[in-house]
Amino acid sequence: MNLFDHVDKRKPGFKLALIGTVLAVFVLGLGAFTRLADAGLGCPDWPGCYGHMFWPDSATDVEKANQLFPDTPVEHDKTWPEMVHRYFAMTLGFISVMLVALAVKYRSPTQPLKLPIFMLGFIILQGMFGMWTVTLKLWPQIVTAHLLGGFSTFSLYWLLTLRLSNQHWQLPADIFEKVSALKKWALLGLVIVACQVALGGWTTSNYAAVACPDLPTCQNQWLPVMNFAQGFDIFQAIGPNYLGGTMENESRIAIHFSHRIGAIITTIYIVLLAFMLLRVGPHSATQRMAKILLIMLSLQVLLGLGNILLKFPLAIAVAHNLGGAFLLLVLVTLNYKLQTSRCLSTTHTTHTSH
Repeated sequence: MNLFDHVDKRKPGFKLALIGTVLAVFVLGLGAFTRLADAGLGCPDWPGCYGHMFWPDSATDVEKANQLFPDTPVEHDKTWPEMVHRYFAMTLGFISVMLVALAVKYRSPTQPLKLPIFMLGFIILQGMFGMWTVTLKLWPQIVTAHLLGGFSTFSLYWLLTLRLSNQHWQLPADIFEKVSALKKWALLGLVIVACQVALGGWTTSNYAAVACPDLPTCQNQWLPVMNFAQGFDIFQAIGPNYLGGTMENESRIAIHFSHRIGAIITTIYIVLLAFMLLRVGPHSATQRMAKILLIMLSLQVLLGLGNILLKFPLAIAVAHNLGGAFLLLVLVTLNYKLQTSRCLSTTHTTHTSH
């Protein structure tokens, strides 16, 4: 018997959660563009921009803004990305409020309530990290936490969408046992990818992406001089403005080198995980999941290599950020499918209890 998906009636809020997931992609992309274009301080104040609801545009407004903020004169190519990103993020917050309202309205044992409430609280915290990113002048710890918060928000929205879709794997008994054995390995894969995303965030927030401009060596050496102690010192002392970074090159090399090693470990593990999915048998769902994993992994590796070989073009760098988010999403999907899978022999008895 082939593996197949079973879809019950979708729960209230599914379409809204799906819209929120799509919007979260734009928020992530805009955030990556803002950060990588060095526009994180395009607006030196918060929540406005040079005292404006949007950003100063006319010559008179720009002149007044420059007088108010003489240390950070207006740069038009950096003001709009920051504010567009803020408004998209704010819209995502409103959607979270609506999802909580729907969860309360249709409250039942099968309607998720704790997750929408947690998401709303998390997005409020994420907004505070966005504020601190500006007020603390790109402090790398805050920037990294804000980036990870964006990835987490995207993943949580997708998880809620999956739960509201009410779609599950239904498996024959022999396949159910094989698939259940993969739960711990899929969870470990999710943790590994999350750690690699965190390394990527630390790399970009410390401006370490360009520390190794060559491949496969770094600074034309297989093992360059590195300062791991300073590179990963989360209590590092910083100046009043971290734009451009203040670390010594050896510290940035240590960060970049670690991200490369993390990429190798992640690649090997995801390939092995995909192979384990393929070994379950010739079943459409596991085969499809394994192929999606390999495709997303391949794209992410190619984007990472392209970043270095093409000298870090902005478009490739933003795509590499989004690639990491989508790879994480595939792992979230796999873990959800494994955790909610049902054995066909007990489907009818467990159908109403899920």
